[in-house]
Amino acid sequence: MEKALFHRSPQPIASHYHKNAVNQSARPSTSFSAQLDKAIQDVRPMQISKHAKVRMEQRGISISNETWAKIGERVNEAKGKGVKDSLVILKDAALIVSAKNQTVITALDREEAYSQIFTNINGTIIIDS
Repeated sequence: MEKALFHRSPQPIASHYHKNAVNQSARPSTSFSAQLDKAIQDVRPMQISKHAKVRMEQRGISISNETWAKIGERVNEAKGKGVKDSLVILKDAALIVSAKNQTVITALDREEAYSQIFTNINGTIIIDS
């Protein structure tokens, strides 16, 4: 017995759903400016580990709020580029920062940093303020 074969032209079922999804996402519910403002506000503030706080007190390292904001922005930028742990070099200090969780792990003054070898970091941020 011979089997009859039916040839149908393929129906793009998924494209109908995909097309609707694309059309919906193409119409943002808020403006770009509003979305950007929200993204900026969602940036976690820098955290300082207990160890880093102790080191900063011992070494007399103080960092202004303006500089902390710059550090946070740059660490977030580095995180977006795949950096996990970073050396942040400031005018008077050097910090090891986990970009993954926005946390300062340890702090050194610049004089002490000159004699150190930094390992297990995959990014460096220089802030001259």
